[in-house]
This record gives sequence, structure tokens and C-alpha cells, in this order.
Amino acid sequence: MNYFTKEPQYQHGDPPKIGVILANLGTPDSLSTHAVRKYLQQFLMDRRVVEVPRFIWCWILHFIILVFRPGSSAKKYAKVWTKKGSPLLVNATNQTKALTAKIKKSVSQPIEIELGMSYGNPSMKNAVLKLKEKNCTKILLLPLYPQYAASSSASAMDALWRVLLKTRNVPGVRTVRNYHDHPLYINALKLSVLQFWKKNGKPTKLVMSFHGIPKKSLMQGDPYHCECYKTARLLAEALKLKESEYIVSFQSRFGRAEWLKPYYAEMMADLGKKKEKNVHVICPGFSSDCLETLEEINIEGRHIFLSNGGKNFNYIPALNDNPDWIDAMQGIILENLQGWIDKNWTAKKEANNSAITKKRVTLLEKKQS
Repeated sequence: MNYFTKEPQYQHGDPPKIGVILANLGTPDSLSTHAVRKYLQQFLMDRRVVEVPRFIWCWILHFIILVFRPGSSAKKYAKVWTKKGSPLLVNATNQTKALTAKIKKSVSQPIEIELGMSYGNPSMKNAVLKLKEKNCTKILLLPLYPQYAASSSASAMDALWRVLLKTRNVPGVRTVRNYHDHPLYINALKLSVLQFWKKNGKPTKLVMSFHGIPKKSLMQGDPYHCECYKTARLLAEALKLKESEYIVSFQSRFGRAEWLKPYYAEMMADLGKKKEKNVHVICPGFSSDCLETLEEINIEGRHIFLSNGGKNFNYIPALNDNPDWIDAMQGIILENLQGWIDKNWTAKKEANNSAITKKRVTLLEKKQS
């Protein structure tokens, strides 16, 4: 058996193209316990995700976690599952379609875009194979994690490298490490918040919650904690918030070890006990709404806050396929494709897009003033 994956048949005259992979975490294929168990096994066996000695972790995972957790996780997924399937997959697919349409209107050079998950489907291998079948000789990997963490961004990179290790004709590869402080990303967040406030009013407290990681990772050199706080500070400045008007938290603690603090659940309980009148929660680290944002943040967080005496709770949706985020994604991608593409822009279209964005910002800011 050949070690390397079979190469697609080359079509004479087919021009070389550039491929872009939008990389995200992944999701179970269905709500069945079997599908959830399969997904959790793949996810929790990643050394980037769980840095516990294998001989200990394999026993814990297979004889405890994968016995009891799939059933409870499936019930949580059922609370947010859509008619089209997993919300993460639905939102990420919509992003891919919107971005493809946007880039085709802006750039004359052919650029193909595929969605690739670190775990589950559509897999990273599937994304690479599709791009190679389209004769993409250069590939840019864009992890949909604005803040770099070894357990997210690096894990997506690992997934790509594993595919390329078994690829005979390896394409040119570039990766986007992070964009936690990129002006386009911050602006997209700002506009989404202003749009939400236009309909729901400004809160007394804005909670910016990020996915947590073990504190040990920070001590060992992971920059995630600092990048989260920089994103929060830049967004607060863009929204002209005072320090007393926003707060940062971290959710999804797992196991007994200390994770990044303050913990989201404890913070919501504390805000409730303080009778905070109006709390809005946003998760800037998530480009797509998923189980974590919809169930843990919106459903569980809301319950904790209200049951402890809080008055009003609102969750600000992730950027998903928001046009401002699609514009930002395109800008970040094109910056990282410099030298690979010709700057053959349609000046009139770009000028119109810029004017529309500026007009939207001005209108939203006037509403808040």
C-alpha cells in the first residue's frame, strides 16, 4: 500500500490556484451518543488539548469520561441543534459561502475557499484534497481563533501538517497565527455590539468572556491570556467604555486544575447577587456560535445570573456571517496572500465598500450618543 495519498489527476491547461482553509474546532455529526463519543474521543486525545501523560489520560478518558460524558453532552447539543444540524457547522458553512462570494467579486485571480475542522467533519484532510483537486498549488490556513492558543490555533496547524505529511506533492503553505488586535477584527466586533445596542439598549455591564485554558499553559509560555485581554481593551476603547462598564471572564473550565480566572459562572453569580440591572455578554474569541456560546454562555449563564438576583441578561451573538466580519476576513486573508496574488482590485468597488462601512459606523455611533 502506498504511504502517500493519491494525487488528483492533472488536467492539462488548468491554471494553478490559491486555496484558503478556514479552520475551526469541529462538531459531532449528529445528536446520537455514538457520534458525540466519537467526536469527544478525537478531540480529547489531542495532546494540544490535554497535556496529561498518555498512560494516565487514556485510562481516564476511555473508562470514565467516554463512558459518562457523551450522554450528557448529547443532551446539551440537543438544546441548540438546528434543523440544518450543528450550529457551528451551519454558521461556519455560511461564512465560507459568503467569503467565497465576496472574494470572487473583489479579486480577479482565482481563490478557492474550503472549511476544514480539526476534529470531525468536514475534516482538514477533506479540505486539502478538495483544494488540490482544484489545482491549488498554494494554501493559506486561517484558524478562526483570533487569539492564539496552543490548544486551538496550533491544533488546527497540526491537523494541516498531519495531512501534508502524507502528501506527495506538497503545496506552498502559509498560516495566520493570530489577529486578536487587527483593526478590521476589532471594528467588526464594535459594529456588531453597536448594532445589538441599537435594538436592545446599552447595558450597565458588558461581560467579555473567552474560552478558558489551564493556568499552567500561561505559566509555560502560551500567549492566549494576554491576547484575550488586549482584545477586550481594544474593543472597550472602540466602544468608548469606562473600566467600570466592562469585565473579562473565562468559561469552560475542565478538571480540577486551576484555569484562567475569573471564571464565567462565578462572575455571573456574583453579578446577580449584586443585583446588576442589565448585563450583556459577548464572546470575542468565537467567530461562530456553537454549543459553548449558545448553551454554556447564553442558557447556563443566563440561569446563573437571574437565579442569583440579576435583572436583565442578553447574549450578543458571535460574528457568524455578519457582512462586517466577512469584510474583515477578506482583508486579513488578502494581507497574508501578499506576494501570491496580483493587486488587481476594482477601485470603484473597494471605494464603495469603504464608504458603506464608514456610513454604517457613523449611523450606529450617532444612535449611541
